[in-house]
Amino acid sequence: MPAPYALTDDSVVVIIGSGAGGGTLGNELAQKGIDTVILEAGGRHEYNDFINDEWNSFGQLAWLDNRTTSGTWRVARDFPNLPAWIVKAVGGSTTHWAGASLRFQEHEFKALTNYGKIEGANLLDWPITLAELEPYYAKAENKMGVTRTNGIPGLPGNNNFKILKAGADKLGYKECNTGRMAINSETRDDRNACQQTGFCFQGCKWGAKWSTLYTEIPKGEVTGKLEVRPNSQVLKIEHDDSGKVTGVVYADKDGNMQSQKARVVCVAGNSIESPRLLLNSASSKYPDGLANSSGQVGKNYMRHTTGSVYAIFDKPVHMYRGTTMAGIIQDEARHDTSRGFAGGYELETLSIGLPFMAAFLNPGAWGRGFTTALDHYDKMAGLWIVGEDMPQEQNAVALNSELKDKFGMPIPNVNFVDHPNDVAMRDHAYKQSMALYDAVGSTRAFPTPPYPSTHNLGTNRMSEKATDGVVNKHGQTHDIKNLFVSDGSQFTTGGAENPTLTIVSLAIRQAEYIAQEMSARSI
Repeated sequence: MPAPYALTDDSVVVIIGSGAGGGTLGNELAQKGIDTVILEAGGRHEYNDFINDEWNSFGQLAWLDNRTTSGTWRVARDFPNLPAWIVKAVGGSTTHWAGASLRFQEHEFKALTNYGKIEGANLLDWPITLAELEPYYAKAENKMGVTRTNGIPGLPGNNNFKILKAGADKLGYKECNTGRMAINSETRDDRNACQQTGFCFQGCKWGAKWSTLYTEIPKGEVTGKLEVRPNSQVLKIEHDDSGKVTGVVYADKDGNMQSQKARVVCVAGNSIESPRLLLNSASSKYPDGLANSSGQVGKNYMRHTTGSVYAIFDKPVHMYRGTTMAGIIQDEARHDTSRGFAGGYELETLSIGLPFMAAFLNPGAWGRGFTTALDHYDKMAGLWIVGEDMPQEQNAVALNSELKDKFGMPIPNVNFVDHPNDVAMRDHAYKQSMALYDAVGSTRAFPTPPYPSTHNLGTNRMSEKATDGVVNKHGQTHDIKNLFVSDGSQFTTGGAENPTLTIVSLAIRQAEYIAQEMSARSI
């Protein structure tokens, strides 16, 4: 471990958060010889500490700080203090993610151009193109060991996948396989191959699934240029009279306030905590919060159009055996408005254990229909819908005016209302999924409402013009040159694809830009 950097050292890059964006950025900068400090709000649990039990693992890893919700989405009724299921620990949600690693499609970077103006949607084209990001996608796929790239074989298909594939064939779908997954199908990068244990969401005890916890961060630490401070929750970003950021105030493991100076600050706390931090850093110079001259900080929150479909069969399926996200159908990910909506969606196998199934199947339900479904858990197959939802200005993370956290800072409120396009897409996906299971002999299939989301996007979006968003094409805030956003909150639109590969690719690209700008002494 490197010696700790001094709190007064104003030459360091401070990164807030250690997940896909922050953890990757920290290693990339360290490899370039740049002194870097990662401040992580959660603890450090190495992979032999992970718990193969859903509730206990949730207690160990999840971000359980109080949050509030508003809007018409069902999550506000069923899980009012859990709008998002993300991780508060070193590695961030890369300890909890399923591993799906998909590139955005070309048309998704230009949603406004390709979909046109959609009433009620705040669509905007990304200031970057697929062509610009392709070299970084390639680097990320190699770094993460994504299956079906770089000659890496795909993972085996479990029973859940076999049912999906049989149904896909019956419906005439052509793009169905065990996916591009950042899970080792063979030993690679000093990490084990997948053992098909089935607890991908509880942290991979084998280290087969890519996570910044045991890939990027240790590699960065070995250079002597990266220090990670767990249990360090950043409360405020400070700036000087000129408006340039100068450091951060954080609560350490004992709850004491510390101030770390910085040359550059990069915010990578996920799409709820990142805008919350910028808003909580308001000052007389920046009364509306940092980087918020556009008024777009916290706005355009996206969580993907999600929902699940489970089906019961006559014979045992044991969907929980093997990789959690064991396969994918990509045929519906195209943009084709003849289906009644813009954008597209993926269908991905999903399995959750019996305790979570009881909580999520139909929250608050009881009675024979519900209990008989749980009675047939071993005969159940399941899939998850991941689709492009529309950015809307009203869908926003804002500060709760009444409730504060244990450090006296206003907590976040997450407001969300489904756009009609989201509803039409979800209904189409439900119909297709139920038809798929029906085609292979399910005795009963039922759609379930969206869960607390792990795909939290937008809220500090990229834009060509400073008036339209928060950051430029490098994640650098339009307003403050030495303040960056390094997580999924910089997404202009959400695409139909799981976001982690894009977050990692943007972090690799951002590290290049930061190094270049620091070298030129422009930041």
